[in-house]
Amino acid sequence: MVPVGVSAKAVRDFVQHFTPWIDRKVAAMQCYAEQSAVVPQAVEFTFTNERFEVERHGAPKRSVTQHGGRLVVHAPDDDVARHLLQGWLKRAAGERLGPRLLRLANDLNYSVARVAIRCQRTRWGSCSTRGTVSLNCSLVFLRPEVVRYLFLHELAHTKHMNHSVNFWRLVERLEPEYRRLDRELLAGWRTVPAWVFKS
Repeated sequence: MVPVGVSAKAVRDFVQHFTPWIDRKVAAMQCYAEQSAVVPQAVEFTFTNERFEVERHGAPKRSVTQHGGRLVVHAPDDDVARHLLQGWLKRAAGERLGPRLLRLANDLNYSVARVAIRCQRTRWGSCSTRGTVSLNCSLVFLRPEVVRYLFLHELAHTKHMNHSVNFWRLVERLEPEYRRLDRELLAGWRTVPAWVFKS
């Protein structure tokens, strides 16, 4: 229901402004509701086209080791196994995302003080006033073009710490296809396996 006196244009502007946020929240909730949080049989990184078979061993000791394309997990139960895999994912994502972001920043002559890898439920990335770019470890489950767009988005924040008109002009200059890629990024939560966030 629209309040009395509010124009149709104001309603359209409101909906257009908040649609990305709504899409992001709906996609995130669908991800949690639709997927099982069991320990996976394999982990696939779309970003780097890698696949890791998961070999699970019930044991009192707790460890995850990588042997090429195989992950060997020693854990007494599913909760511990997921926790170990989450730690491995964060490290593996850092090895793949950080260097690529820094290389892109260097190519474009942008300054990044530090790269941090986080495992957040609702944010793909952020940039601090001190030049630290934080990246979500789940980016490895997205296509390279979409991840590159997120990199460019955060690099643009090193120039504009907001989502102003000037910010989006810079983003468009860096990536003319940003609107399409931004939509895919917002829907990207559907591709993140549920075990990533299961506590």
